[in-house]
Amino acid sequence: MSPALGIPTGVTAVPALRRAWRCTCGQPVFFRNSQCLACGRALGYEPNSGLLSTIEPADDDGGWRLAADTSPRIYRRCANLDTPAACNWLVEPEFADLGDESDGLCMACRLNDTIPDLGNADNGVLWGRIEQAKRRLVSQLITLGLPVASRLREDPANGLMFEFLRTLDNAPPVVTGHSAGVITINVLEADDVERERMRTALREPYRTLLGHLRHEVGHYYWDRLVADTAWHQPFRALFGDERQDYAEALNHHYEAGPPADWPQHFVSAYASVHPWEDWAETWAHYLHMIDSLATANSFGLDADYLDLQRADFTAADIGADPPEEADSFLHLLASWLRLTGVMNELCRSMGQPDFYPFVLPASVARKLYFVDRIIGSHNLARSTVIASEYTGSDTPAPLP
Repeated sequence: MSPALGIPTGVTAVPALRRAWRCTCGQPVFFRNSQCLACGRALGYEPNSGLLSTIEPADDDGGWRLAADTSPRIYRRCANLDTPAACNWLVEPEFADLGDESDGLCMACRLNDTIPDLGNADNGVLWGRIEQAKRRLVSQLITLGLPVASRLREDPANGLMFEFLRTLDNAPPVVTGHSAGVITINVLEADDVERERMRTALREPYRTLLGHLRHEVGHYYWDRLVADTAWHQPFRALFGDERQDYAEALNHHYEAGPPADWPQHFVSAYASVHPWEDWAETWAHYLHMIDSLATANSFGLDADYLDLQRADFTAADIGADPPEEADSFLHLLASWLRLTGVMNELCRSMGQPDFYPFVLPASVARKLYFVDRIIGSHNLARSTVIASEYTGSDTPAPLP
């Protein structure tokens, strides 16, 4: 048990993501590819295995089989393949023949409730960018073992749903946000000029579509993984009491700005608004770290061999007790700081803004460790034991 955080340690390590593959012909292929540009073979992303594979026609009815798979499993290509979304994901066999029930959509596209009006050609371009970012997010969530189910088609009570909306003339502006499992994204966030204008106006060092998606889904997982569970009180001890008035806190932030010492306690200025926003910003940051490191590792870039000496965080810095329980996370954090240090120098060599415009104080490292523990312990059987240990009772606290 970590006395500083009040949560158990020693839970499951976060699994690695894979971001590099090769076609049957031997050429490299990438996450967004639906066809090998070298040999022309069709490609499909299988979400449960996290593999981008060469696929071959399996029948005359639109079925496909993984080229290296000898099983009888038959997939369909997502119905959004030939739309502006350009989705290269495969529809799992259990959904492939459900017709109207799944609308021929893959696991990622089934999460959509509303897409922008495609009668406007600009909306098609913007929606395509959003979907590309969303697929990267969803693939990561699946690999991390987190619950990913459509609120519309699979889990009406606890599922996830996206609305991609554009402000209409003479209508209130669309506000990006989360409410009860529904994530709303203003599609203009996919417009590079508009997003940069907002980033500059709000004095943010970083603003991306993927960042928005990771932040907002953090709110969703707070409801699923923290609220009313054994993690709730430790959350309050570390992030603060979320029962404080949110609207008042937000108004104060925009009127008075963040506290002068925010860099010592928060990963971003916006994280200082309210404990919910601190959680969502920290969650998004953790997902940035995991995916970026996985991508680097997938292409053979090992941060352990980068020639960048710096003082690493210790178990005491993040409140881990016993210290050895945090070895995996501390190595991840050290790798991240080495990688981003080198990436920043590369960007400066090109005259570009820093790849990673953030500084991580020890207080933020503790919060990242908290997120790491929650994600690592999400296996429900393991979590039941953890909750029982935390509460000191044979009857565990409610779990998601």
